[in-house]
This record gives sequence, structure tokens and C-alpha cells, in this order.
Amino acid sequence: LNGYKIYEGSHNGYNKKFKRIIMTTQPIHYQSIKEIQDSYENKSETPVSVTEHFLKRIESLDPDLKSYATVMSDSALQQAEFLSKLYDDDRKKLSLFGIPVAVKDLCYTDGVLTMGGTSVLEDNIPNYDSTVVERLKSAGAIILGKLNLTEGAMAGYNPRRDVPKNPWNFDKWPGVSSSGSGVSTSAGLCLGSLGSDTGGSIRFPSASCGLVGIKPTYGRVSRYGVLDLAETLDHVGPMTRNVDDATMMLSAISGYDSNDPTTIFEDPLQFPDLHNVDLRGIVLGYCESYSEENIHKEIVASVRNALEILENAGATIKKIEFESIDKYLSYWQAICTAEAYNAHLENFPKHADKYGPFFREWLEMGSKVSQTEYIQASKQRSTSNSIMRRAFDGIDAMICPSVPRLPHDVDDSINYGSVATNRASRGVAEYFQRFTVPFDYNGYPTISIPSGYSESGLPMSLQIVGHPNQEALISRVGYAPNTKIIFSSRCS
Repeated sequence: LNGYKIYEGSHNGYNKKFKRIIMTTQPIHYQSIKEIQDSYENKSETPVSVTEHFLKRIESLDPDLKSYATVMSDSALQQAEFLSKLYDDDRKKLSLFGIPVAVKDLCYTDGVLTMGGTSVLEDNIPNYDSTVVERLKSAGAIILGKLNLTEGAMAGYNPRRDVPKNPWNFDKWPGVSSSGSGVSTSAGLCLGSLGSDTGGSIRFPSASCGLVGIKPTYGRVSRYGVLDLAETLDHVGPMTRNVDDATMMLSAISGYDSNDPTTIFEDPLQFPDLHNVDLRGIVLGYCESYSEENIHKEIVASVRNALEILENAGATIKKIEFESIDKYLSYWQAICTAEAYNAHLENFPKHADKYGPFFREWLEMGSKVSQTEYIQASKQRSTSNSIMRRAFDGIDAMICPSVPRLPHDVDDSINYGSVATNRASRGVAEYFQRFTVPFDYNGYPTISIPSGYSESGLPMSLQIVGHPNQEALISRVGYAPNTKIIFSSRCS
């Protein structure tokens, strides 16, 4: 149907909702960037009318969803009014003209609270924009607000901060730490959002909330003005409802930044071949042991279904094998805790009482990591990277799940609980981060896309991993099975 690929679960209520979406015009809050910009072109909408629509939807739904830390109503409307007065020639220069987005509350925003999910920073009002916020504004985007997250971008929440609710099922995990980004985008409270990923926090909420999420190559997107969790692992990237929108947002925020010495000395990303779904000549690797052992059977089936779609599009699916990397995942904790402790030295342990149980324990763990332990963990990280580098020999990209299982049950005792309580809720054998940590270790780009629905009506997700700086290729591969998978949360 006009290029749409629909995956339907067995839950009748959800199937009916899918069919309703197919047969009717999408409401503004579920339209794509192109659809909204087309409405500006034909004068059926203006940036002001669209912004007002989103702000009313936030006011109506977010008291229950709790995705926003700060709603920037006044500045959003001022920006919308300014954009509405631009001449057509000026509008065409702005790739995100009039597009309402929101950013994770790690990203400095001039004159707006940036709390990082903490209590200790709840009076922090920056006097400048982070590079990613500045670039979104420069591209013509309208910033609706700042989004809730776990404390410090780890896994637990500060008791003074709200916990976003998964719009598919309020009792299920919305993903961490970019939970507010996932919830707001899934529920149509923004058109797209920015998340950050240190151990999976773009991919986990994208998978849990039925979204497309791109974790770019390390250094593709500036982290200047973005609060650190672990500097050598942190990535910033977009979360949207389709591949087109994700690539447009990534193009707007990518590129070299002299304020961040870790950025790659290259121009912003372009995606000229995105819609070419003829994948002949592209070799995609798939490792059965890596992608299927101890993985939820419905997720495995959905990934295998996607492999068939990709093969039918012309791609060559190559079975590959490599040494298990599960044993290297535990070393992520030493690196992350130590670097998080370093990032919070100004306030910890001096203001330890202002931190929630999880993140306080996390920083305490980091304070005890010795130089020898950090060096040893870094060596194990390098070994994992070497295994993955060899696995990518002879393939253009790798296909695997985004997560090993469906969103699990959560409640406040878990969300606001200790490290042990939170990690136990996920059954943390280390394999939980099997598909995320290795690509934070090595900085390879990934795109997570919806791969179907479980029998219980929850979204599932697959991940495409590319060689460094191959965002364009993996996005093109992701576009083929995702043109378009349409999801409707319970907030339709």
C-alpha cells in the first residue's frame, strides 16, 4: 500500500487500530517531516498551528505519560511565529523548517533548566546552547521542551524526577536512559527527539516504544554542552517514527565541531541514496549464536522475517561466526562508573545526599575503581573491539536484535530503587547488553528499526550495525523493511 509494510500482531484490538491508521489520514502528531512541510507548502498549516497542536497534546497527555521535564511553550511559539513570517526562499534553506522536536534533558539549552535527571542540578540554567540544540534551531526546528531521563543518564531515577510511562503499556519498561525521548516520540508529543547512548540508551527506548533510533559513529555528533555519563562511551542521536525523519535529524546535528575535539573532521551527513531499496551488492552478516541464543523467540522470529525481506530486496545474507563477546560486557561497568564519577566530581561526594539510591551507588562504585582495574577493563574493551572488527571482515553490515527480550514489568520500587534492585528486574545476566555495549565500546554506527509486534501487542526491534562512518548505508538497509512500519500507541 504505497510502499507501506505493515506487521500485525495477533491482538485483535491492535490489529483494528492498525487498519484504522491505514485507511485514514494521519493526524498531525503522527505525520512525517515531509508531510508536515508539505502542509506548510500548500498553506493548510503553519508552524504556529502545528506547534499549538503539539503543545495542546502535551498538555492533555503528558500528565499521565510524564515524558517532559520542562515544556518550553513560550519560546516554541515565538520560534514558530518567527518561522511563519519567513519568505519561501528562506524556508527552503532550512531542512527542519517548522518541525517540532524535543531534546533529552542532558543537552544544554540557553536560559532553560538542564537537570540531567538529577536533584543536584535542578537549578542549573545554562547561558548557551549545546551544539546539537544550536544546530536543530539553525535547521529551523522548533524545540518544544526538555525530556525526562534516568538520573545522570544511567538506569535509576532520582526520587524528585518523574518516570516516563511506556505508551504501549504503562506497566512495561520504556527503556533507559532516554525514556522521555522514547515515550514522547512514540506518543506523538513531538515529531522527533534526541537521546544519548552509553550502553544502549537510544536503542533500548527505541525498541521498547516502537521507534527508529540511530546511534551514530562515535564523533559524528558533537557532545559539547551535553552532560557526560561516560565520556569515551557517550553518543548523541535521533529517535523518530521512521527512517526518513531520523536521517534528516541526524544530518542536521552531525558534523565537525571545534568545541568538541572528539568529533570527526567531516561535513554533516548526507543520505542521497536512502530510498534506493535495490540492495543488490550489499552483504549483510548474521550470526545465529550471537542473535538467537537466550533471546526471546518472538524477537528472533521477527529478525528472521526481516532477513527475508532484505534478501528479497537483493541483499546477500552471509552467515558469520565469531567468539562470544558476553564475557567482555561486564567490564563496561568499571569504565562507566569510573568515568561517571569523574564527570560528577564537582558535586559528588560533597552533595551525595542529593543523589538517588541508584546513581549514588553507581558513583560510589566508580570512586573505588582503581587505575589497574580501569586499565584492565580498557584492555578487555579492546579485545571485544578486535573480535567485532574481524567479524565485519567481508560484510557491509551486521543484522541482530536491538534487545534480547520484550519490555519487562517495572514499578516505582524498581525505578527509584538501588543498583541491585534495578538490574535484577532486567534479569541482568550481562547478556542484556549483548547487542548494545559492543557498539558503544567500538563506536560503530547502528540503526534500530521496528521489526513487528509480539503476541502481547508490544513492539519488537532489530538492529543494523555498520562499519565506522557508514550511517548512510545502514539507514538505506533499514529503509527497505521499514517503508513504512506504522505504529500506534495507546495514546492515538
